[in-house]
Amino acid sequence: MGAGKSSVGRCLQRLTGLGRIDTDELISQKLQLSIAEIFAKHGEERFRDAETELLRELSPDRPSVIVTGGGVVLRADNVVLLKQLGAIVWLDAPEEILFERATRKNDRPLLQTEDPREAFAELLETRRPIYENAANIRIETSNLKHEEVAEEIMRKIDNLIHSKK
Repeated sequence: MGAGKSSVGRCLQRLTGLGRIDTDELISQKLQLSIAEIFAKHGEERFRDAETELLRELSPDRPSVIVTGGGVVLRADNVVLLKQLGAIVWLDAPEEILFERATRKNDRPLLQTEDPREAFAELLETRRPIYENAANIRIETSNLKHEEVAEEIMRKIDNLIHSKK
């Protein structure tokens, strides 16, 4: 949350010419509700079910830039599905920077609590080890523009591909 996944995904789409699949956008369209409304009306579990359903529909035969929400890796099945589709890239930054970015708009369902700062810290503490285990590539984004992050992703994926040959 706050790492810049959606913005970097759009940059990657421009740089590569590949299609971009944003799972949050597709789930929102499919359910005809905003992400916040999905969480409010149906709960996080229904949203996570929709993420898994969507990932199962994607094909590794159609190269794409896939942008997911930060909680997608909470289900081990999703990590397996994502790895079948390609490399998993973890966009990271120090907690303070991620929190500041994530709270620029007041639209994060998981931060609609009495203490959003504490909720964010707990989410990050839970998720960081999962991100570390799931990711093929980690990019530290705190001092990079979105375009620079996209270029770094392309370099690291190229290195990953060539190291497997």
